[in-house]
Amino acid sequence: MKRVVITGMGIYSCLGKNLDEVLASLRVGKSGIGIDPKRVEYGYRSPLTGILERPVLKGILDRRSRVCLPEQGEYAYMATAEALRNANIDLDYLEHNEVGVLYGNDSSAKAVIDAHTTALEYKDTQMMGSGAIFQSMNSTVTMNLSTIFKLRGINLTISAACASGSHAIGLGMMYIRNGLQDVIICGGAQETNYLSMGSFDGIAAFSTRVDEPTKASRPFDRDHDGLVPSGGAATLILEEYEHAVKRGANIIAELVGYGFSSNGVNISQPSDQGSIIAMTRAMQDAGVNAKDIDYINAHATSTIQGDQLEAKAIDTLFGELRTPVSSTKSMTGHECWMAGASEIVYSNLMMLNSFIAPNINFENPDEYSRNLNIINIPTEHTINTYLSNSFGFGGTNSALVVKKFIK
Repeated sequence: MKRVVITGMGIYSCLGKNLDEVLASLRVGKSGIGIDPKRVEYGYRSPLTGILERPVLKGILDRRSRVCLPEQGEYAYMATAEALRNANIDLDYLEHNEVGVLYGNDSSAKAVIDAHTTALEYKDTQMMGSGAIFQSMNSTVTMNLSTIFKLRGINLTISAACASGSHAIGLGMMYIRNGLQDVIICGGAQETNYLSMGSFDGIAAFSTRVDEPTKASRPFDRDHDGLVPSGGAATLILEEYEHAVKRGANIIAELVGYGFSSNGVNISQPSDQGSIIAMTRAMQDAGVNAKDIDYINAHATSTIQGDQLEAKAIDTLFGELRTPVSSTKSMTGHECWMAGASEIVYSNLMMLNSFIAPNINFENPDEYSRNLNIINIPTEHTINTYLSNSFGFGGTNSALVVKKFIK
């Protein structure tokens, strides 16, 4: 099989609008969580969310491109533009070489609701505008990225709840390993508007620690009371190793393992056994053992059952190894469809700079998390190989293993 390397990264999140800003936030354990006044007005039980500004694309993209982009598409554009620059891939290269796109996205709520509201007001569907259809489809991110960047390879949206971004990367690795593509843009995007998360709030999934927003997301902590939604976009450029070497690319890391599973039991409840299967498959695919993993970026979202079962699964596989664990969701909140991709970016930044970003707000372990080596302060640490977990509604599980690049 062909080797798969990462040659570019881009990020637009509540921790920063680019790699440098995000790295600075990770180093000090800075939270990006706050309160959205629109959620208070709308009737949310919890108005907490990751806070990020929408990018201003006027003067960067033409009007037609802007009209077709929903909120999460704007974030994806920004992350992808940075990733391509990071990979030293320009528009001329994209026009003359086959490059694919696999991106995680599982909603476009605001675009659908806005179009419906307009039709109700004017009693005329033509008033929705020509961009409404392209903003509202679940494949909106990939269709927009493929036309903006003139992509001619695989063009596919991965819809797998909160594991979407991770599965997109895993599937991208499979395409390249099997010689079907040389370069694929992979990632995940998540809208953050108040219309996108109302039904989630309606099942009491969110933390209500509104008096202390930056302390609301508490993965693995005994006093966690729910997740905090967030979003943005993260992009990685996956490339076949020989192809990357030939064009003189700067290789960031090597993607070596992808594991997956489905719990097949309950639509909303997680499973430690499903998590174990995904992690085990990822390590087997990578040809590594538990002792070879230097760091685990946990899925842990700050929900009671989810955190406990993942802690149980990690303890089952890693036991006495005391492998360092942290959940960057303690800082970002749960970035949902983008999380599996953004956490690869976060973990790569840690690996490149030899530190572990903290699981902030972890103050009191419970009976499950006390068995793990959870890092709750910024810690200098050499990472040669890491494991990243992503799990989602419907029982979908994904795990990725990434190594520091060695020729």
